[in-house]
Amino acid sequence: MAVYAIAQSRVTNPDQFQHYLAAAGPTLDAHGVKLLALDEAATIIEGESSYPRLVILEFDSTEHFHRWYDSPEYTAARRHRLDAAVGTFMLVQGF
Repeated sequence: MAVYAIAQSRVTNPDQFQHYLAAAGPTLDAHGVKLLALDEAATIIEGESSYPRLVILEFDSTEHFHRWYDSPEYTAARRHRLDAAVGTFMLVQGF
């Protein structure tokens, strides 16, 4: 069953975040991750959010997600994101 990783963030260090993008991008292709949506200023219809950036990734399964997320390549990239942005990252089960 497909799962979706949803990241909401606010970039606090744009230069460092560029290092994250450069390192993380190739890991998506290498692991067959589908980038479904990326919006630098998502429109909030209801409620509030202090995280304007939204990314939705699709994975074939939870195991597939963890193979990517826990891979040495993404682990190295993730350090840059954690130093460059604040936000939330969640995994949602598909139907």
